[in-house]
Amino acid sequence: MHPDGWHTITPRIVVNNAHGFVDFLKNVFAARGDYEEQRPTVLQIGDSQIMVTEAGVRSVSTAFLYVYVDDTDETYQLALDAGVLTIEEPVATPYGDRRCMVEDRWGNTWQIATYQKPETTS
Repeated sequence: MHPDGWHTITPRIVVNNAHGFVDFLKNVFAARGDYEEQRPTVLQIGDSQIMVTEAGVRSVSTAFLYVYVDDTDETYQLALDAGVLTIEEPVATPYGDRRCMVEDRWGNTWQIATYQKPETTS
């Protein structure tokens, strides 16, 4: 059982400078929610939630997350502006996603994707 609005699994990322990481998520992925100093910050990205915690009692714990967005190229540019490292520039995949991969300055890997219809061969 979980609270209303939550899913069975919720990613939780532990970082140094959680407030800066929350700002990154808000700027790049339009995350909704506010930084919480005394407890985990819960942010809404699209229809999903993510928890962010300041390292200290817990060790830093990075993540590899696949995030669907409305426009991969636009989000990729926002991520570049926020200082990410490019692992893979935007590319169309045969399964229908236009996708890129970046690493943020906290060490998290993000695959940023927009679903498009898979190309069909005739």
